[in-house]
Amino acid sequence: MTSSSATTVHLTVYDTFADWETGHTTAHLTQNGYTVRTVGLSREPVTTMGGLRIQPDLALDELRPQDSALLILTGAAGWDTGDTLAPFARAARSFLDAGAPVAAICGATAGLAREGLLDDRAHTSAISFYLAATGYAGGARYVDVDAVTDAGGGEDAGAGGRLITAGPTEPVAFAREVFALLGVYDAKKLDAWYRLFHDSDASAYEVLQGE
Repeated sequence: MTSSSATTVHLTVYDTFADWETGHTTAHLTQNGYTVRTVGLSREPVTTMGGLRIQPDLALDELRPQDSALLILTGAAGWDTGDTLAPFARAARSFLDAGAPVAAICGATAGLAREGLLDDRAHTSAISFYLAATGYAGGARYVDVDAVTDAGGGEDAGAGGRLITAGPTEPVAFAREVFALLGVYDAKKLDAWYRLFHDSDASAYEVLQGE
């Protein structure tokens, strides 16, 4: 991994991409020295669920795990209406197989379930029966919490890259897990960040501003 890849995060984008799910994540990564590059099926523009037009920085077939610190997949209608977004789940497999981390929220978790990537990893989503409808084999590893980071696939905790999952109503918890995984904040500031943006705890602001 080069110095640039250590601070480059790739965000997948596609039509009906759920804008709000990664806003905290990408904004605060950018403020802390990371570069966020968008990845589409092609370089053709896509339109988000909120009606914003995004021009992808690169096409999916140009993406390589060794060039990235993290791959982020967000929700979109396409995860539940066909196989259009399946190539992104396959890209997530290539990342995890290479030991590179992946973070998935909302419908993207169903895409990973269909790809078999949640069968042997602790994970969460919107609700357990949403993933159960995919027919996946990982129901016993479902955790009913805001967001989960699994250390690696299979019985060997070191096998494969780390995987973050979260449901659609937990963009702040999702961001917290990303920041913890990448070491963006130390433990004290990470706790303060979460209290500020999740709990509106004004006292946390002073902690974040402190040296």
